[in-house]
Amino acid sequence: MASLVIPLSAPEANDAGRFGSKAATLAALAHAGLPTPGGWCAAADAYGAQVAALGLDPCAQAGAEPQSAESRRHALEMRLGLLEGALAPAVRDALLVAWRALRADGRAAGAVRSSALVEDLRDASYAGQFESYLGLESEEDFITAVRACWAALWSPRVCRYMAGHGMHPSRTAMAVMIQPVIAARAAGGGLSRDGEGGMLLTATPGLGGPVAQGAVVPERVVLDGAGAWLRSEPGRGGHRQGCIHDGAAERAAPPAPASAACLAPAQAAELGAMMRRAEAILGGPVEIEWALGEAGPVLLQARPLRILPAPPRDPAGAGPVEPAERLGEAQTEHGREALEIRPHGTGLRGQPAGSGWGAGRACVVNCECELSRVAPGDVLVTRVAGPALSSMLSRVAGVVAELGGSTSHLAALARERGIPMVLGVPDATRRIPDGARVAVDGMAGLVRWGGAPDGSAI
Repeated sequence: MASLVIPLSAPEANDAGRFGSKAATLAALAHAGLPTPGGWCAAADAYGAQVAALGLDPCAQAGAEPQSAESRRHALEMRLGLLEGALAPAVRDALLVAWRALRADGRAAGAVRSSALVEDLRDASYAGQFESYLGLESEEDFITAVRACWAALWSPRVCRYMAGHGMHPSRTAMAVMIQPVIAARAAGGGLSRDGEGGMLLTATPGLGGPVAQGAVVPERVVLDGAGAWLRSEPGRGGHRQGCIHDGAAERAAPPAPASAACLAPAQAAELGAMMRRAEAILGGPVEIEWALGEAGPVLLQARPLRILPAPPRDPAGAGPVEPAERLGEAQTEHGREALEIRPHGTGLRGQPAGSGWGAGRACVVNCECELSRVAPGDVLVTRVAGPALSSMLSRVAGVVAELGGSTSHLAALARERGIPMVLGVPDATRRIPDGARVAVDGMAGLVRWGGAPDGSAI
């Protein structure tokens, strides 16, 4: 029988059918000489062997009717079985061989990351839908993390996402990567092509989870198509808030000083060169996640970047979108300020995400318990743009958020659907009137609202 767990440096790790596209792409990047964390990968065969050992195959197949009550019950049984059932000895032994080899290298901590067979595909990224666990130190925590990655294949969020792509967990499987944690001074994401024909990098101090989860406004670095530095915009710290209806107080993270740039021009150029090489390996535009370690930038992930053709006109009825410099953009040490959109109306700037343009009624949401207010065709205006909002993308005309950036998981999901999105918009929930007619330009990073003198909407 083929090995259940192999090093990512092994030639067979390129097999996406056993190890998933995320792991196979990392293996291909490493084989091409690009810096990656390395590590090991547990094949989808290990997941299948565990499901069989627990006797869960009938349960998985019985739940194949999506979105039914029976399907949800079987999905719950699958999650509980994978989280709590005894590990098959052959699977446990293979996993622990990899874990002990990883820790034998003197690593302080390890990580377990999903690499589902359906993940990181050109038409379905599953960005942020599965699980990753960092900072693992004990064998017990490691095994628990592997179980949780397997079980995530049957989570309600994943089942909904799969149903939207004509898929079901019973028809696929989960591989997992076992890797060292990079001691990152900075981390973030990147797009090998942006709406202006150049490249884009985002960055935040430390690990890159807050960038992916839309919990901060990351530093934004724009490169030209050849990877040369054009400009940068400072990032801002994030905030956390409980439900505003139970009196929970907002806990704000102090914003980083505007001068505290995460990326030097030489480091940004190096990442730009890595993106170009990744494009050649994947055969098209790519989206990356990276970390800046002691030896320089390291690629954590690369997946196909879906670029949809932009609609020719702004659906808000104002004609073609004008260049940013003609819209009265005001740049200050605190970021981009409000704009007066000529000839009438008000606007805000943020980081462009999603795709194209859209317009609708603003629905301002201050916490998740208010999401039921969002009606089909609304523009969702919120604070944190995390992947948990992915279920809303099928019904909204656009998204505006105070946090998040162009390379967040939610932005990747919006690009899949062609949903316009502008993230990192200061005070959006306070400055955009609830119920106002709002136009969202996901290419230029512009949100505007207001009306003409005759009362017509923008």
